[in-house]
Parts: sequence; structure tokens; C-alpha cells
Amino acid sequence: MRERRRLDEAIAATRAIEKELKDGIELVELAEAEGDAELEAEALDALAALAGRAEAAKVEALLSGEADLANSYVEINAGAGGTESQDWAEMLQRMYQRWAERRGFKVELVDHNAGEQAGIKSATLLVKGQGAYGWAKTESGVHRLVRISPFDSNARRHTSFASVWVYPEVDEDIAIEVNEADLKIDTFRASGAGGQHVNTTDSAVRITHLPTGIVVACQTERSQHKNRATAMKMLKARLYERELARREAEARAEEEKKTDIGWGHQIRSYVLQPYQLVKDLRTGVTSTSPQEVLDGALDPFMAAALAQRVTGETVEVADVD
Repeated sequence: MRERRRLDEAIAATRAIEKELKDGIELVELAEAEGDAELEAEALDALAALAGRAEAAKVEALLSGEADLANSYVEINAGAGGTESQDWAEMLQRMYQRWAERRGFKVELVDHNAGEQAGIKSATLLVKGQGAYGWAKTESGVHRLVRISPFDSNARRHTSFASVWVYPEVDEDIAIEVNEADLKIDTFRASGAGGQHVNTTDSAVRITHLPTGIVVACQTERSQHKNRATAMKMLKARLYERELARREAEARAEEEKKTDIGWGHQIRSYVLQPYQLVKDLRTGVTSTSPQEVLDGALDPFMAAALAQRVTGETVEVADVD
């Protein structure tokens, strides 16, 4: 029913655009015939606005994957480099939270591992909203930051790396079997804020799936039982994403095309010094306003990467100012 509702809305939106386009063209022709320059200008402005709506609808139509309408987990891990990379990982966490807020999605912090001096070693966000995974899925990969380090007394330029992993929340109707014998379950004391109980009992849970090496953790709840349930849900989501990726790889094998979207592949560079630039290395989309991007202005980058992923071609997208 959810899929049918989405399709009905998409069809209705497309028909509305077609009707407005036809009416707009007729209005321009009428204005030209009567020599009404003011009416013609208004009609052309309306057509320009309609073109923007059509482009947005085109991007939404790309969310056609099996799990694209699902909620999404966004997992962030600092790379090598200590405090520098941990601070960068926290900047990415904030960036995705701001992006989700811009789109009207809700965000929950599922797991958080603070850095020793600043930033975070890792964090996992659950982004809730229709299409959250479809939009965010192309963000998986390594993100690179170049800046003058605020932690370097000599004000030298540093390069930091952090990795992002995006996977869909599993629908309760989808059955995913996990063999208990394949799991290694550890409990540990949660870190950070949370009250006396959280910090003095082994309430946090870490689950390792031995056949795949996937590791998930949850420490946000006071109850070990609740943390284990959430961690199991995250593990099933990771296994589901792994299966989706396998199917996609098989579908693309005939075309002999490779994707650089994934763990261990750099997908985007954020340069704050000596110049201001954010560049997506897959699509070529750039922005000369890194702060705007770090405040969540990610849609142009996501749209271009999504279109490239769906069509298999490099898509021309205007640079972000």
C-alpha cells in the first residue's frame, strides 16, 4: 500500500506538470499573438518554475530501489590520525544531522563513541523518513578534509579521513535469519553522558557477525536487553544491505562497470584551506561554499550520484554555489 501510494502521487504529479506545461505554452503563444510583453514574461517565469519542479520530480523518480523508501542508518568512523580525524568525523555527523533536518527527516543517535580529546571515534545515526535510504545511500565511502588544523600550534595544514557507511533499516515484514552460533556478543560499559546507571553497568552491547566480520554496537539505552535488541536490528539491516549490494553488483556485471561507492573508496573532498571547495570525485559536482555543504546542503551531490548510479552514466549537474 505504501508503494502504491507513492506511485499514485508520482503519477498525479507528472500529470499536473504536463497540464501546466501545456497551459503555459498556450499562454505564451497567446501573449505573443496579442503583443502583451508583461503577460509573456509572467508565463515564461511560470514555465521556468515548472522546469524546476520537473527536475525535482525526476530525481524523486530515481528512488526506485528495493529499499529506497526505507529509513536509513548512517554510520561514521574516524580514520587514522587521532584527534584530527575524530574531529572530522564529528563534523560529518553534524552535517548529516543538518541534512536530515533540512529534508524534514527525524534523526536518532543510536551509537556514539567519543574521541579521547575531541570529536568522535564513531557514531551511528538512524534517519527516519520516506526515502531516507534512497537519498543517503550514495554517501557510503571515504570523505577527505583539508584544512589548517585547530589542534596544531604551528597552524599547519592537515588532511583527515573519515568513512561513512549507509544501510537501510529492515522492514519488519522482511525475514532475515541469523544463526546465533555465528554471533560473538560482548557487553561493555557505556561511555559519555547518560547518568550513573549507564556509566557503571555493562549495559552497552557489541555484536560481531563472524562469517562476514560485520560489527554493530548500541549503548544509548539503560537496559542491556534493549541495547541488544537494537544491535540485532542494526545487524540485520547491515546483512540486508549486503544482499542488496550483491544483487546490484550481479545486475551490473554484464555491463562490466565498477562502482567506487563503498568502504575504502574516496568519494568526496572538502577543502577549507588554502581555498574553499567541495568536490565529488565521482560526478564532478563542486561547491565553493564548504560551510553551506557542512551545514547540510547535500541534495545536489546526492542527486547527481544517485542519477549516475541508476543510469550508469555521468550526469551533468550545475555546480553548487
